[in-house]
Amino acid sequence: MVLKLKHVTKRFGPFTAVDDLSLTIPEKEMFGFLGANGAGKTTTFRMILGLLDASAGSITWDGNPLNYSTSHLVGYLPEERGLYPKLKVREQIVYLARLRGMQKADALKELKIWLEKFKVPEYENKRVEELSKGNQQKIQFIAAVIHKPKLLILDEPFSGLDPVNVEMLKEAVLALKENGTTIVFSSHQMHHVEEMCEHLCILHKGRPVVYGALKEIKRAFGKKNLIIHADFSLDFLKDFPGVVKTKTTTEGAELQIEGERVAESILKEIVGKGFIRKFALEEPSLNDIFIEKVGDSYE
Repeated sequence: MVLKLKHVTKRFGPFTAVDDLSLTIPEKEMFGFLGANGAGKTTTFRMILGLLDASAGSITWDGNPLNYSTSHLVGYLPEERGLYPKLKVREQIVYLARLRGMQKADALKELKIWLEKFKVPEYENKRVEELSKGNQQKIQFIAAVIHKPKLLILDEPFSGLDPVNVEMLKEAVLALKENGTTIVFSSHQMHHVEEMCEHLCILHKGRPVVYGALKEIKRAFGKKNLIIHADFSLDFLKDFPGVVKTKTTTEGAELQIEGERVAESILKEIVGKGFIRKFALEEPSLNDIFIEKVGDSYE
């Protein structure tokens, strides 16, 4: 059950939104899909769902094209919310579940389980418009997963949620992954992708600029982060050989450096200058990699 995109291109008149994108998304895994606004992520999702036809290339799931006959296997949480405000939660979910081929009784049973899990059983008979944004998001999530899809596409699932609800939704997503759902997940929050995804793709102007296993991407980036907490000025390090970027913090400095040898040289340089509370060499963050690859166009 592998999702494959081969040389997928989507043009809208003279504008190319997705340009020759080839990806393989492994089964039962969470795959991170990143890009600045307008990079082509949502267009790609809509092509995977069959809502848009690709101008060129092919998209297959387990070797077969995705279309209406496979819609019961797929779940989608769009970035823009799409619930009917006047409907009660119960009616809304049953209606959407029936469209996915579920029986009403099964849908209600699943809905009760999910509302308990999200600690909001009392919402079953409330109208959608009576709920806060965060709670509407939970209902929208339930709508996307109630029919137990094999492939789940989450477009910015955590946007607008407070930290407690983010954790709750994150746990639900990870549990689905453990149960064998393949999840494609887009987010502006790099730390969520870093925490949850093994493979990822960074899209820039419709083209993949980074693609592969997170560990390999970090290794190939080459640069590392050095965090120093000291009770003397570290300003002189901005001109130190091998230092790419410096940021002064209240406790000292955070540096991006070209490698471990630079850290060694810096340590020799600062020992004896005063008290050093922390000297830690860390892997580059996904944010560092993203900014370097996508640069100024990232809002």
